[in-house]
Amino acid sequence: MTDRPDFRLEAWLAAACADAERRGLGELKPLLESMAKSSAALRDADAQLDALERTEAQATTGSAIPSMTDES
Repeated sequence: MTDRPDFRLEAWLAAACADAERRGLGELKPLLESMAKSSAALRDADAQLDALERTEAQATTGSAIPSMTDES
């Protein structure tokens, strides 16, 4: 199994939908799909924020990794 978050989310969605079907709750599938899409969007937003913070730190310090001695 891979550690790609999108793969784990796809696996979770498939398992959750299959479980809902087994329990006779097929009407939950659209809700589960919406939840998976929302989770993916939140993960993407978090990754973008991390990248932005790294870029800002690099611009401020002049290096890719902020120095531990910086007073900023």
